[in-house]
Amino acid sequence: MLTTFRTWALDDTPTSRRQAAWGRRYRIWLALRRNPLAMIGLVIVVFFGGLAILAPLLAPWDPAAQDLAHRLARPSAAHWLGTDELGRDILSRILYGGRVTLGMVISIVIVVAPVGLVVGCVAGYFGGWIDTVLMRVTDVFLSFPRLILALALVAALHPGVESAIVAIALTAWPPYARIARAETLTVRSSDFIAACRLAGASPRRVVFRHIMPLCVPSVIVRVTLDMSSIIITAASLGFLGMGAQPPSPEWGAMLAIAKRFMLQEWWVALSPAMAILLVSLAFNFLGDGLRDVLDPKQN
Repeated sequence: MLTTFRTWALDDTPTSRRQAAWGRRYRIWLALRRNPLAMIGLVIVVFFGGLAILAPLLAPWDPAAQDLAHRLARPSAAHWLGTDELGRDILSRILYGGRVTLGMVISIVIVVAPVGLVVGCVAGYFGGWIDTVLMRVTDVFLSFPRLILALALVAALHPGVESAIVAIALTAWPPYARIARAETLTVRSSDFIAACRLAGASPRRVVFRHIMPLCVPSVIVRVTLDMSSIIITAASLGFLGMGAQPPSPEWGAMLAIAKRFMLQEWWVALSPAMAILLVSLAFNFLGDGLRDVLDPKQN
C-alpha cells in the first residue's frame, strides 16, 4: 500500500488537484526526513505531546495528592523523578504539566497565526492608509519586549492561565503580520493576481483565496520557530506567579517553587527545567528543518 501511495503521490503528471496536493505534502515529508535534527525535533515534540495526551493513563500518582511523610524524596522505584515539597509525585506533575504548558502554546498559536496572517495580507494587498494604520499598530506592539508587555497585560487582568494566553497572544501576532505583508508585497503585482482581477474576483477573494495560501508556508515556519519563545514566555509568566496558579502542575510554576530547593534537592527543579529545555530545543530543530524545506530562498 505504501509503494502504491508513493508512486501515486510522486507522479509527475497528477490527474487531480487532490493528487497534486498530496504530492507536494509527500515531497515536503521526504525532504524533512533527510534532515536528522528536524526529525529529532519532531520525535521529541510528538513524544511530549503523546505524554500530555495520555497523562491520565501514564501518571502513576494523582498530581495533586500530597504525602508529607515523603516530601522531597529522592528518585526511587516508587517515585521515578522524586517528590516535591508537599510529597507530590514529580513525574505525574510533569505529565499533567505538559497538558497545561503545551495547551497554552497551542491555544496561543491558534489565535495569533490567523490574526497575523490576515492583518499582513490585508495591509500588503490594499496598501495606502490601510497599510499605514495596520503597520503602525504592529510597530507599537513590536516596540515592547514580549515578556514585559505580557506581564503588564496579565497584571491589568488577573493572574491565571486564561489571562496568560490572552496576554501572550496580544504580544505574539506582529511578527506574523510582518512576514505575511512582505510575502503579499512580492506577489500582489504578479500576472496571476492581475488575471484574477480581470476575471472579476473581488479583493476579498483575491486576498483569501489566492494571496493568503502563498503566505502560509512562511507563517508555518515562523510559528514553529516561535513556539520555543512562546513556551519560554508562558513558563516565565508561571515562574513569576502571573501564569498558571498553584496547585496547577505547570512547568514554570513548578520551577518557581523548586528554586528554594535547587542546591540541596536538585531533582525538584531538574525535571521541569529539562522538559522546558527539550521541548523548546525540539521546536527550534523542527523549525529550522521546515525553513529549509518550505522557504524557497533557502533552496
